[in-house]
Amino acid sequence: MYIIGELINGMYANIGKAINQKDKKEIQKCALEQIESGADALDVNCGPASKDAVNDIQWLVETIQEVTDKPLALDSSKPKVIESGLKVAKNKTLINSTTSDPEKLAILVPLAKQYNAKLIGITINAKGIPQNKDQRLEMAANIVAACLDHGFPAEDLYLDPIVMPVNVAQAQMRDILESIRDFKIISDPAPKTVVGLSNVSQGTLVRPLVNRTFLVMAAAYGLDAAILDPKDKDLMDAAITSDLILNKHIYCDSFLTAYRKK
Repeated sequence: MYIIGELINGMYANIGKAINQKDKKEIQKCALEQIESGADALDVNCGPASKDAVNDIQWLVETIQEVTDKPLALDSSKPKVIESGLKVAKNKTLINSTTSDPEKLAILVPLAKQYNAKLIGITINAKGIPQNKDQRLEMAANIVAACLDHGFPAEDLYLDPIVMPVNVAQAQMRDILESIRDFKIISDPAPKTVVGLSNVSQGTLVRPLVNRTFLVMAAAYGLDAAILDPKDKDLMDAAITSDLILNKHIYCDSFLTAYRKK
């Protein structure tokens, strides 16, 4: 499982404050803690409180790059903010994210190709969130088609089925899981899959349990990557164990220690 740490996000009070005060130490501490906990990449999001996201994302990227060369997932709904971050990125990058709207794809797919970045495509459009598997597959196919039309390799694309909170969209959970499986047959080579894991447990009273259970089930359906809190040790152990059961690791009695990323 490819783990993208979710914690450098201005919606969190400590990160929002650090961005506004240009406190490098707080940002770098958050980056290093996530990496030490097993993150393969770091999501970077200025959050809604940022008054100057175009410049703030550059500051975040440069600040993080002072302490790590891990890939950065530049996270914004505004293409100008994404491009601003890409201009100063020395590390490998992911663009998080494009919707399936043609006008968004027309901007972000060429941008990903220009900067040799991987791309996350979320199955949502201007009409809203899909309500079933067929709608998710249609949007995913539109994203893949746009990538192929622009010469962007499908294997560098991560498709996100949009995970909904289980307490308000319980009936959609099976469709979401099956979409993860079915996205893989849209093209050859196949796109990868990713979820924003924390969404599934929003508003529930046992968030860690819901997150762990959904992650393991999604792994069984072929999930490749997840944006999550890597500091949740039980969650990370569940990811390692799911990889073991899916024969991605060789078993040994100390497999948790052996496969925890240092």
